[in-house]
Amino acid sequence: VEDAVRMGCVAVGMTIYHGSTHMRDMYETARALIADARRAGLLVVVWSYPRGSGIGGKEADTAVDIVSYAVHVAAQLGAHIIKCKPPTAVVALPDYVKRDLYKNVPIATLADRIQLVVQAAFSGHRLVINSGGENRNIPAVLEEIRQLKLGGSHGSIMGRNSFQRPHDEAVNLLHQVQDIFLQ
Repeated sequence: VEDAVRMGCVAVGMTIYHGSTHMRDMYETARALIADARRAGLLVVVWSYPRGSGIGGKEADTAVDIVSYAVHVAAQLGAHIIKCKPPTAVVALPDYVKRDLYKNVPIATLADRIQLVVQAAFSGHRLVINSGGENRNIPAVLEEIRQLKLGGSHGSIMGRNSFQRPHDEAVNLLHQVQDIFLQ
């Protein structure tokens, strides 16, 4: 935090892997970092990713209930901006499955699932942005962006979906993404 202030930064950030064997240490590190950042007047970004032996497998890493929980923990720790993967229409917490807690909760579309994730971020009082995922064709990327926007996401990290394209095609794609989020 001291280095960030000295360099004129406006934010600091870290990644938390919920389900990792180091999860408790990550929470403690985040708690200390966030407290220091708040005292210094800096924003905090948390990359909140369910991952590790405590999650229950690869499919659970992006399950709507697990992603929502990870986002909620990041909000509780004090993050202002939370980055997560777009959730899938899977419910993975065994107790939630057993009690059929998502039976009447719409999760069929990405927009439905993003709404739940945004609700987990203090009812939208924290910004939620999403990772862009694997490189896909432009129509698929733009449809995901539309769904993210409909659900209340504040953005998508484009990464490989823009930088692995020819320059002009990438710039055009980024303009289209901006247009969707600015509508």
